[in-house]
Amino acid sequence: MSADRSNGVRPAAVQLRPWRHDDVPALVAAHRDPSLRRWLRTHLEDARQAGAWVDREASDREAGVRLSFAVLVEEFAEPVGHVVLGRLAPSGDTAEVGYWTAPAARGRGVAAAALGAVLVEAAALERAVPLRRFDLRHRVGNDASCRVAQKAGFALARVLPADPSGSATEAHLHRLSRPGPDAAVPDSSRC
Repeated sequence: MSADRSNGVRPAAVQLRPWRHDDVPALVAAHRDPSLRRWLRTHLEDARQAGAWVDREASDREAGVRLSFAVLVEEFAEPVGHVVLGRLAPSGDTAEVGYWTAPAARGRGVAAAALGAVLVEAAALERAVPLRRFDLRHRVGNDASCRVAQKAGFALARVLPADPSGSATEAHLHRLSRPGPDAAVPDSSRC
């Protein structure tokens, strides 16, 4: 792997696995980070909420509608991030991806590596309709997420208007398309 151009640090190799109840302390600690809380819609305030979140993620995995993973890197004993492959409609060829990293893992290429790893997971899914398009959204102003999306090969597709029921700010929609009959040519626009 090449060096991360932003700070000269080589990106960490990541491993993905489903979230477990013994990850609850790491989840709660990550969700206490003010920078992370600024950008996430869901905040896990305590062990009870984090445990319920792990249970929901397991149910969604079982139903095949959302695959959520803890992101692990060798030098840390507990998960340092999250990556998800969501909105998995059985008849659709599009999925949504999302991610976050704990403060200790930032600036190391972990988020981009986790996105790459979840795309490998997506390719391995046995589906009637293969996934060909992946959407990634982040709020305007989250420059770090914009850089991660671009580093992982997601092109900026458009700016989405603010959602009064959720985010009060505009969002960037990044898209990655795999070759197929209707694959879009990526836009080279920058954030």
